[in-house]
Amino acid sequence: MYQNMEDMLRLSKEQQIPLYQLILENEMKLTDKSEEEVWKQLSMRFEVMKDSASKALTKEGKTVGNLISGITKKHYDYTLKDETVCGTFINSVMARALSCSEVNASMGKICAAPTAGSCGIIPAVLITLQEEKSLSERKILEGLMISSGIGAVIMKNATVSGAEGGCQAECGVAAAMAAAAVVYLSGGTDEMVMDSVAFSLMNCMGLVCDPVAGLVQVPCAQRNASQAINGLLSADLALGGMKSVIPPDQVVDAMYKVGKMLPLSLRETAMGGIANTTQGKKITKEIFGD
Repeated sequence: MYQNMEDMLRLSKEQQIPLYQLILENEMKLTDKSEEEVWKQLSMRFEVMKDSASKALTKEGKTVGNLISGITKKHYDYTLKDETVCGTFINSVMARALSCSEVNASMGKICAAPTAGSCGIIPAVLITLQEEKSLSERKILEGLMISSGIGAVIMKNATVSGAEGGCQAECGVAAAMAAAAVVYLSGGTDEMVMDSVAFSLMNCMGLVCDPVAGLVQVPCAQRNASQAINGLLSADLALGGMKSVIPPDQVVDAMYKVGKMLPLSLRETAMGGIANTTQGKKITKEIFGD
């Protein structure tokens, strides 16, 4: 039905239907599922997101090497003190993003959207926004539908794999997906949705994938928190009227090419970046030996 974001904008206008409806109809066509079945499955996934975004807020998870065990609760407790620099909303988003990462690292159930390594970004943003704006479950699912459609076209035309394109392709794409939903949920136009996607990817262009000890913990958890905020600020840039000078599809293409240019050591091999620091190598040895 559509191949890229330009197609999505054009078809939505031609058919005079909301962007989420266009994505829904495409999903029904691809999966042979009814509208009710698609919404039901999306709702089930959102429930998993909500569980993982809250589970570690008050209970420490057991992770290999204990690299991020308990970081969520510590940050959530800090958030509740209401003495933060960035405010309660931003810190609540970060805490929920950290929770999903900690649950993932402790072998809990998460929704890989678009990957396990970036699983905290979309849930943290949407759940906190739902609270902030008192949005209905149906409205949130419409935003999530838009997220999924954006993620699907990026996957089709580029990659969401850290091993192929670096963390820009995992956490960066998740930020773009989250931004798209936020713009829609905030009453923005379809063009603003696409601009927010472009901003999110530009903001982390070239971000490497360098997990310490090869574990999806450090800096993955911290990048879930930071890229959740990237998604929010990118949404605000678009909602404020800023237009992306480079068309979103071209930004996706650039991201893919940059990912291909990254050396192997910076694509999830734990051979470069912070994984290759003195402390990073020491941690690897302590966990796995020589």
